[in-house]
Amino acid sequence: MNLHSLLARRAAADQPLRIGLIGAGKFGAMFLSQAGRTPGFHVAAIADLSPERARASLQRIGWPEERAGAGDIDAALAQGTTWITDDVEALFGADAIEVVIDATGHPAAGIRHARLAFAHGKHIVMVNVEADALAGPLLAAEAERAGVVYSLAYGDQPALICEMVDWARTCGLPVIAAGKGTKYLPSYHSLTPDDVWERYGISPEDAARGGMNPQMFNSFMDGTKSAIEMASVANATGLTPAPDGLAFPPVGAEDLARVLRPAAEGGCLSHKGQVEVVSSLARDGSEIDRDLRWGVYIVFEAPSDYVKHCFSEYGLASDPEGRYAAMYKPYHLIGLELGISVAYAGLLGQPTGAPRGWNGDVVATAKRDLKAGETLDGEGGYTVWGKLMPAADSLARGCLPLGLAQGITLARPVAEGAALCWDDVVVDADDPSVACRRDMERHFSARGSQAAE
Repeated sequence: MNLHSLLARRAAADQPLRIGLIGAGKFGAMFLSQAGRTPGFHVAAIADLSPERARASLQRIGWPEERAGAGDIDAALAQGTTWITDDVEALFGADAIEVVIDATGHPAAGIRHARLAFAHGKHIVMVNVEADALAGPLLAAEAERAGVVYSLAYGDQPALICEMVDWARTCGLPVIAAGKGTKYLPSYHSLTPDDVWERYGISPEDAARGGMNPQMFNSFMDGTKSAIEMASVANATGLTPAPDGLAFPPVGAEDLARVLRPAAEGGCLSHKGQVEVVSSLARDGSEIDRDLRWGVYIVFEAPSDYVKHCFSEYGLASDPEGRYAAMYKPYHLIGLELGISVAYAGLLGQPTGAPRGWNGDVVATAKRDLKAGETLDGEGGYTVWGKLMPAADSLARGCLPLGLAQGITLARPVAEGAALCWDDVVVDADDPSVACRRDMERHFSARGSQAAE
């Protein structure tokens, strides 16, 4: 609650928190739109594969042209401007930069950037939830050994859910379920980028104006992004997926506690302490009243009759017996809220959510019958979608993580709906991302436990 005052002190002392941003796409641009208005922040460098695209993003959000410096990092630091570059290693090499944000959305890049941050003693805020789902438990352990913060990104739903889980547990309230809302029908698992804007509910023209990538946004529709985000939540909180992954029950805000309770008590959960995503659409395609499409929620349990009575006294939406209650936040503002994570890491040395174990994994699953010799095209594409699975099951079955299912070739056919395994694909064992993931699998397999060190 004191972040703003702490930042104001840094500003008054002319010692702003110096930040490096990697990736100036939608999330990065939303952060930049607010960072320039936040006393105590100095975005000293932006690294993007296309500096021209980064400049276009700055122009689109109204960033003052004189602050988009054309010099080098030293000039930017001295003048309070922003250096724009395609040299990400030079960004990490700038000693004055304290916090780096990875907003690339590319798993391999996220792993590389995290390890550069550790090597240079910098905190990293991992907007790149794809990298976190692929190897976050191992990266978080490496960050701890390096004495830096590895953090999920506030404003994105996983960090907001982690905050709510932490709130409930700190209040002594057992968490029964936690998750987010989305727009979902079972048929969406086969959607491709060709279908996305009609199903998402906007025109292609509006999507283009907003800088929205159809393959990335298709991952929101085909269930992949939900699986990725819930894997991150499970790994950060200790909550676990259902054995069959996400069920996407259709439910509105007022019915969360009634539906998201154990099946033995009339709900839909396989167990207490589960991650789950709720749909804003009924299975017939009609809209749910007071849906939670853009929001996050938790369901918690009264640990005593006295607390159960308190739930009733204060008007919480509960199940018919009053034992379970829910709280929710109907919206999230992604990059507009990201400064919370930056301030937590840079000022307090704390994450806004970070993996503490390996409980959930996201497995590449065939969207259609796939043939030997085909090349997989990754998240939100035409060939695979990501299914949430308990990490122990994924490890035991040798499943292929979604984060590696791009640009690799199938060694044999895979039927529609089947989970891909390592043996189904031709993998370069020397690829750094593959090696990192394999290291994580060996680490947790050897320990015989999904808990982090």
